[in-house]
Amino acid sequence: MDAAEMVCLITSNCTCNCCVSSNGQCERFDIDWNNISVSCANPLAHFTNSSLGSVPLTTCQNGWVYRHPHSSVVSEYNLVCDNAWLLDVTQGVLNLGFLTGAFTLGYAADRYGRILVFLFSCLGVGVCGIVVAFAPNFSIFLIFRFLQGVFGKGTWMTCYVIVTEMVGSDQRLVGIVIQMFFTLGIMILPGIAYLIPTWQGIQLAITLPNFLFLLYYWAVPESPRWLLTRKKGEKALKIMHTIAKHNGRYLSPHYSEITVINEEVTNPSFFDLVRTPRMRQYTLILMYAWFTSALVYQGLVMRLGIAGGNLYLDFFISGAVELPAALLILLTIDRIGRRLPFVISNIVAGVACLITAFLPEDIKWLKTSVATLGRLGITMAFEIVYLVNSELYPTTLRNFGVSLCSGLCDIGGFIAPFLLFRLAAIWLELPLIIFSILATVCGVLVFFLPETKGISLPETVEDVEQLSSLSSKNGRKKKHQDTTSYI
Repeated sequence: MDAAEMVCLITSNCTCNCCVSSNGQCERFDIDWNNISVSCANPLAHFTNSSLGSVPLTTCQNGWVYRHPHSSVVSEYNLVCDNAWLLDVTQGVLNLGFLTGAFTLGYAADRYGRILVFLFSCLGVGVCGIVVAFAPNFSIFLIFRFLQGVFGKGTWMTCYVIVTEMVGSDQRLVGIVIQMFFTLGIMILPGIAYLIPTWQGIQLAITLPNFLFLLYYWAVPESPRWLLTRKKGEKALKIMHTIAKHNGRYLSPHYSEITVINEEVTNPSFFDLVRTPRMRQYTLILMYAWFTSALVYQGLVMRLGIAGGNLYLDFFISGAVELPAALLILLTIDRIGRRLPFVISNIVAGVACLITAFLPEDIKWLKTSVATLGRLGITMAFEIVYLVNSELYPTTLRNFGVSLCSGLCDIGGFIAPFLLFRLAAIWLELPLIIFSILATVCGVLVFFLPETKGISLPETVEDVEQLSSLSSKNGRKKKHQDTTSYI
């Protein structure tokens, strides 16, 4: 809360707010203004500078007056002065909820089905969002904000996996299109916040639409790939026939002989992601890529400030910067593959951060431009890691694996503000050096991931183990016929 936006409230017949110390946010003069003869117009007039300095101070005990026209969580729960750290807690519990959702709902989606967990998560986000808006106290607010993070993770990651599994290898760029709508949401949000004067109203505006997604029960089928891994071939075949019919296409005769995978149905676990050599290598690299993308991305956003001063404009521009990144991905990733843009985007971000750190302050436009180039690079890396992560994991582990790896994104987001502000206190540009090292190392590591362009999604762990050798031949012999060519 800015000093200009709050002052200590004084309970007295003299309702002015000037009866506070020079630290008017958190302290006031320890004087009973009702028992002394003062003018409400200028109650400090009869004090000299020397006598005023000897007046004892006390903390604000009757609340604060907030001058900002819009209410916020800060003004609602008085998260200022000694309680200012609780504002960081509100963001921390949300990230903790994301991390918890990655483990719990990611596992559930691989065990009980994609669409079931997606619908359950949408309902959870909606209900928890309403409780957050009308929370009677700060403790209830924190509990349901945590739960909103849990369910929010379930909606986003499960939605992405459903789309990836529904389309064929030539249409997986739809995953990038999904993220463009995420960017559009970021750009729309400041307009909603500007028009709605209360934080509760904003909370409801972004929460209530989640209930509309429950209609997807009648519109979106279960993933046929997941059904096959659970030995439900007949149901998968029925769904494929329905989708093909709606698209004006027909399944070839061999689909009537579709068989489920021979592996015994097992529930996903973390050890499945690290048990075999290739899976272990990919998992560790992807975890580092998620962590780096989130930390550098959020660090650059907080550092730049972009337009400087106007919160709504700053937030809008921070979203608009992401659109060129998505367009560059759409133009390149299906032509030259995933790996090269993934490598280049991380290295560009790293080099841009390093250059920005040593550019002189008097060339402000150049410093800002290079920093924005770094933001563009890390945004591309952030969006590509979604796609590559979903393409590298087998169907039996895909939702759990993507959710688990993306949990490192939440840890990176949690660390970013601490890293930025603590290191900046030592040297303003030191965080950029750290960002540069992290991004450059990430660019080198992702080079060791296999190219997944044009390759069918792996169905089993054995398929993943063969990816490197098969992708080097610019495609692999399909162990299973691509069950999504009907779209």
